[in-house]
Amino acid sequence: MPDKDPLAYDLLTWGWVVFLAVWGGIVNFLRKVRDGESRKFNFTELIGEICTSGFVGVMTFLLCEAAATDQLLTAVLVGISGHMGAKAIRFLEMVFEKRIGQ
Repeated sequence: MPDKDPLAYDLLTWGWVVFLAVWGGIVNFLRKVRDGESRKFNFTELIGEICTSGFVGVMTFLLCEAAATDQLLTAVLVGISGHMGAKAIRFLEMVFEKRIGQ
């Protein structure tokens, strides 16, 4: 069984995780611009989207690693959760609230 210590993963792995998550966030921002939900040059919203996507992507990666999910499926889930951004965080909150009984 491989070591599950987050520090045991190499820099390339973390780079890919963050890249996929942030890429998903940028795609979501571009969709919002296209649909008129955000202004084209709203730098603050773009940075917020990138930060949120990066965070939720890393959390998704760690959950997938804990569940021993296949690497390709993990990559897909990281990208999708990055695209979902805050919606993915709300979903994870609901799952954990149900699990701990609150």
